[in-house]
Amino acid sequence: MEGATTESAADVSLQPHSTSHQRHRGVTCTVLKASRENGRRRGREATVRVGKADEPQFQVYYFNHITNASQWERPVGSGDGSGEPDKVRCSHLLVKHSQSRRPSSWREENITRSKEEALDLIQKYIEQMQSGEEEFEALASQFSDCSSARNGGDLGLFGRGQMQKPFEDASFALKVGDMSGPVFTDSGVHVILRTG
Repeated sequence: MEGATTESAADVSLQPHSTSHQRHRGVTCTVLKASRENGRRRGREATVRVGKADEPQFQVYYFNHITNASQWERPVGSGDGSGEPDKVRCSHLLVKHSQSRRPSSWREENITRSKEEALDLIQKYIEQMQSGEEEFEALASQFSDCSSARNGGDLGLFGRGQMQKPFEDASFALKVGDMSGPVFTDSGVHVILRTG
């Protein structure tokens, strides 16, 4: 683009009259077209990162509705909806047992079931989900011993080093949409669904 200039965030003011929504790399972004101001001629050509060639006075601004992140650069990623490469998003259903590091939950003040009983429950839940009899979110909301039950088991985005190692390894090994088998941690027995 001949005569193009690159604008910084300080050189551009957002104009609310030009907003659209686009899907990019598996995430819906609000695209705000910002006109150049601050004493510059409006017709002068600027770098157009995304948009039509007949709109040289505009630059695209991205807002991610999921993470609330905003940026001038086009979002990057694998394009498969998997999110940031160093982070995953998962939901889980946790069944604690008497040997769990904290054998209590929002559901039960004193958990007395054995590790084997916890495993049996997890396997039953996995079978119900695989058969289509039950949805992951519904089971997690009703039966998970984790406080994430109120969110259908959703843990949000997390990176390496934030979860117990067996949970982390299983989460990062899953593809988006895949569900794990039983995963054992100090907290209890989990089934994990990778959602992003």
